Amino acid sequence: MIGLVDCNNFFVSCERVFRPELRCRPVVVLSNNDGCVVAMSNEAKALGIKRGVPLFKIRDIVKANDVIAFSGNHRLYGDMSRRVMATLNSIADDIEISSIDEAFIDLENIDTTELSAFGVNLVRKIKRDVGVPVSVGIAPNRTLAKVAARFAKKYLGYKGACVIDTAEKARKALSLTAIGDVWGIGPRIARRLTESGITNALSFADLPKETVAQRYNVMLQRTWRELNGERCIESDTERPAQKTLTISRTFATDFFSYQELEDAVSRFAANVGERLRRKNLFCAELTVFIATNRHHTDTPQYSNCSQRTMYEATDDSITLCKEAKTALKSIFRPGYGYKRAGVTATRIVDREHLQPNLFEDAEGKKRRKKLMDTIDRINRAGVEQVHLASSPDMDSCTHHERSSRLYTQRLSDIIEINCRR
Repeated sequence: MIGLVDCNNFFVSCERVFRPELRCRPVVVLSNNDGCVVAMSNEAKALGIKRGVPLFKIRDIVKANDVIAFSGNHRLYGDMSRRVMATLNSIADDIEISSIDEAFIDLENIDTTELSAFGVNLVRKIKRDVGVPVSVGIAPNRTLAKVAARFAKKYLGYKGACVIDTAEKARKALSLTAIGDVWGIGPRIARRLTESGITNALSFADLPKETVAQRYNVMLQRTWRELNGERCIESDTERPAQKTLTISRTFATDFFSYQELEDAVSRFAANVGERLRRKNLFCAELTVFIATNRHHTDTPQYSNCSQRTMYEATDDSITLCKEAKTALKSIFRPGYGYKRAGVTATRIVDREHLQPNLFEDAEGKKRRKKLMDTIDRINRAGVEQVHLASSPDMDSCTHHERSSRLYTQRLSDIIEINCRR
């Protein structure tokens, strides 16, 4: 059996851990520059607030219902995620982190009769140790585990853990699951299936095998097989290799000077390097793009991009920053207010397919790798402490006026408790 551990309303739950007075109150978390809603509490959902809606469009709802809005505090959320995953690691032998708020766990060694109790105890332990509520779905495969987790989250009677261990339970759950809520079926495919009369997961699972093979691609065929109890979607390693990696930002205000833009682009390039190292990947091409604010039709418009091909694939932030700045110089034009910029890594390869350079400075490369590893190790320990001088902190480039404190990472932000009587 496979378990899926899914943190409930994760961003909101992280805020509530340190602000218990917010429980049972409508809370939303906002995107970059406090623009759109990216996460909502159940109370906010009940008010009709949808994910992706711009904040200015719901100002009346926010004011009338005293909705609490937070800027996205992703450093806090990342640290809370690490704590949840550490708790899982202490219980399960094999876990696979699929996102910041989800992880699959292997439950093959758990007796079938004890699965429900194991799931409930797991929910309680994470809540006690970290403070974040989670839902656990347990089933023979990943797709059904996703379905089970939705039921665990929706119905309080499950006490946070739902087990689908029989064909009868699976069919009942699928009959109550909309086709668009099935893992791996996006909005476009869901609309297409609905137009064909397939409105829930059960009607899709009941299609003849020959019909599925003729009409749908391999991924949908795998989803169909999993809904029928097979286990054919294993780990994330089966997904196609990553081809691009982009770091970009929409700025709080327009950037007119070259130095401002260079600082931003350098920062993005350094972040690209950090993410490549985290995934054990290397890139041989780097593209820098800049653009003015297309919504300001009364100001001059300009956008451009420049690509740099490197002598060998790399994950070194210093090299990537140098190439990014060279690319920026070739496309920057004075007199424009730049609203957006970004860096994209392409021609990405893993270590197994990395082509070595016959004339490389082996010792210098070894020292540089040691430097990058040291920076990553220090920064992973908490709030980023070390960065390249050419890639300063970009927090000043965005609006985050509603941001909460870094309760777990910054000494000045820790909670103070008054124990005096």
